[in-house]
Amino acid sequence: MTVSWTPHRFTGGLLALDTANTVVLRGEPEKTFDRFDDPAEIARFAEAASGFRAAELGGRRLAAQAPAAIAPVVLSIREATDQLFRRAVSKGAVATDHLSVFLTACAEGLAHSSTEIAAPGKPFGDPVTPIAFEAALAVSALSLLRDDTVAKLRICPNCTWLFIDRSRNSSRLWCDMAVCGNRQKASRHYRRRRAAHEVNNA
Repeated sequence: MTVSWTPHRFTGGLLALDTANTVVLRGEPEKTFDRFDDPAEIARFAEAASGFRAAELGGRRLAAQAPAAIAPVVLSIREATDQLFRRAVSKGAVATDHLSVFLTACAEGLAHSSTEIAAPGKPFGDPVTPIAFEAALAVSALSLLRDDTVAKLRICPNCTWLFIDRSRNSSRLWCDMAVCGNRQKASRHYRRRRAAHEVNNA
């Protein structure tokens, strides 16, 4: 099934988190599903991310011309990122055992790239040419290790997606207020009405 890569799919705040969030409802085996089950979606995601993450990427386009070939590396970085930083949110620190797996996955993402990155003001390199998706994913994931970024990581209580809280007072609760926030509001409203109805009919 073709995925509609809408703005809501890019509410993580960074490419690496948006990619981690392509697994929906982690921790709920009866409901969870992977939007990258079809490798072709990796290429479609990369195309959409080139626009939605243009600021992070410095305007450099993402290239995923052989999604089936890069899928193992992409999924390895995705899962290592989710494992490391999901735990970091709950524990308040990065676990070294998970860090080694994460660094290995990121190294693999960079291993087959012949581009240059980390120029002043151009962390993803020269925007004139595309960058391999798996390499850009590794660069984005590694940027999460900064202290100030780790401290701002959150898990959405509705969909369990990882996101960065960049609000002024660090009080952002939902990955997307228009989607998850409204769903939770509607759910609370329904529960209150149902409870009131049960009391009135007791």
